[in-house]
Amino acid sequence: MQFKGSPNFSHQQADKIGVLVTNLGTPDAPTRPALKRYLKEFLSDPRVVETPRWLWWLILNLVILNIRPARSAAAYRSVWSEQGSPLLTHTKAQCEALREALRADHGDHVEVEFAMRYGNPSIASALDKLTAAGVRKLVVLPLYPQYSASTTASTFDKLSEDVRQRRWLPALRFITHYHDQAAFIDACAAQIERHWQQHGRADKLLFSYHGLPKRYLLNGDPYFCQCHKTSRLLAQRLGLTEADYLTTFQSRFGREEWLQPYTDKTLMKLPAEGTQSVQVFCPGFAADCLETLEEIAVENRDYFLAAGGQHYQYITALNSEAEHIQALRQIVNNELQGWQGQADNSLRQQLAQQLEAANL
Repeated sequence: MQFKGSPNFSHQQADKIGVLVTNLGTPDAPTRPALKRYLKEFLSDPRVVETPRWLWWLILNLVILNIRPARSAAAYRSVWSEQGSPLLTHTKAQCEALREALRADHGDHVEVEFAMRYGNPSIASALDKLTAAGVRKLVVLPLYPQYSASTTASTFDKLSEDVRQRRWLPALRFITHYHDQAAFIDACAAQIERHWQQHGRADKLLFSYHGLPKRYLLNGDPYFCQCHKTSRLLAQRLGLTEADYLTTFQSRFGREEWLQPYTDKTLMKLPAEGTQSVQVFCPGFAADCLETLEEIAVENRDYFLAAGGQHYQYITALNSEAEHIQALRQIVNNELQGWQGQADNSLRQQLAQQLEAANL
């Protein structure tokens, strides 16, 4: 087996620290062929769908990939821009802002790149860039505040799959969650308060998180508990009472029971219970994407208004707001404790000189 290396590698190259920011992923274009490729990669991940492989292969290839790509492509077209998908645009902006912030702290000894778990830019391509830049110590930050096996652990799977093929493995630190970090809670609160200053408050604030099958919770996944802790801390930070907010779960598919209460079902029944205005914020989404801009901002709005609600507003995700970048900066810097910006480069240079003298 040939392991990955750098054909132009030099032992005189200075060691650097790398930060790899990752998110879920996006199709390359809002077209049926692009969606089919993307969905096949995404839904083939055993972390995402925990069903016997033979059975799921039949369902995925004979049913889902023949029906869903066209529907998903239409939805993506409604949120696509000249720069591409919103998730790609926002993640790139977050990476650039975080790079600037970390270089203000550590100088040019830090390299920051971003990648998608599914689609492009791939984790492999980002690691190629970091390795070529001399990164020997790597912090990986999946932009999932709440841990789940289907998101965070899947990212680790893909990362480990790649580094197993590399000649030189970096020292690795992997951030599994930050759902209760004070800086993250403050960033969420600042986003909500900014919206309130411009639009006022609604009767009810919904914290909507991406859903998971209930059996994942019963099998030990901490996601549900971490979502509720985020909601509780955020409510405390905003001074909300239990009557002021709800925690709900969106984006389910299939027939089995998922985490409840469901966002759409909740919005359908709130008007009958006397709630006439709602605002929805998604603390599990670091960047706006199809699930926030189309599902929450449009589809679920229609459910609420059709049920008799009067006013509905979606509060945008943290994206590259200054408070969010500062939170990510603090989270990464906490992980960098004990790692020096400059490695033992003097020793490396001495070794390189010895190798050169020996014609090696």
